[in-house]
Amino acid sequence: MERGSPPSSPCSGPALRERIGVLGHDLFLYPELTARENLAFFAGLYGIADTNARARAALERAGLDNRSEDPVSSFSRGMRQRVALERALIHDPRLALLDEPFTGLDDASTGALVSRLKMLRDTGAIVILATHDLDLAEGLLDHALFLRDGRIVEAMTAPDALRSTYRSVIGR
Repeated sequence: MERGSPPSSPCSGPALRERIGVLGHDLFLYPELTARENLAFFAGLYGIADTNARARAALERAGLDNRSEDPVSSFSRGMRQRVALERALIHDPRLALLDEPFTGLDDASTGALVSRLKMLRDTGAIVILATHDLDLAEGLLDHALFLRDGRIVEAMTAPDALRSTYRSVIGR
């Protein structure tokens, strides 16, 4: 340890980053690589031993195992979204931060994502989900926050009736 640097703890720096998975607006995929190569690459960044096996399992969960050797550039937005979700979860993070994960998904893929999010919750992962799709979020959430201009205007535990609550607190 360098002189003057704080001691490493499991709650800071690389140890903390290893426990977080992020899916944002930018999907952070390499378009010239295949779906398997993308996921194997990111698995390797997390020190996963058998990167190809982990990538294959992730593509199977995403329903894209039959397209594993195709370049991501040939995928639809929804297919890239599904690969990016698996990229964010390739290392089994304890905390998943998902920004609009339903973007570009068809009904079948949306149903698969809902199942995947329920599975994450059931394994004890913490999932923070930002979405405008209140109908999809309805059965997924243990807690809900409503924001207006970046500030919390309503907090709910065991939320139901998200749409009507949204309308009453946001006024739209």
